[in-house]
Amino acid sequence: MTLNDRILNVSLLAGVVYFCCMAVAHFTGFKVPVLFVYYDVPFYAYQDKIISFCAFTYACLFYAAAQHRPTVPAALVAISVTVLGLSAVNISDALRSVLNGAPTTAYWIQTVMIAGYAVWLIVFYLRSGAAQAQAAAAR
Repeated sequence: MTLNDRILNVSLLAGVVYFCCMAVAHFTGFKVPVLFVYYDVPFYAYQDKIISFCAFTYACLFYAAAQHRPTVPAALVAISVTVLGLSAVNISDALRSVLNGAPTTAYWIQTVMIAGYAVWLIVFYLRSGAAQAQAAAAR
């Protein structure tokens, strides 16, 4: 296993921990930034329960990706679509209507952090693949 493989694996497992923490926070209603992107907007408890199940599904997907490299692209697509979805929410009229003029800076910071994690994963997935291709070509 190359260094890039190990970094990718640890990074995917860090995602498992993050999404499990997010699932617990949403399930219990523990509204804190990072575990709740939209931590200070009106909500219904049932919505947070649904989000907790989805976050746990992400944890399962990232665990599978850490164990089986062919599933990594699915995890990368999922996290990338999440970044696009959060960005769409951040610029939406629906969010603006509940913020009453408050800034969206905190939501953008969290969205950028998730985007950074996605880019990190993509980079190490590509490096890992490139290293494997070079090793196979050298044989």
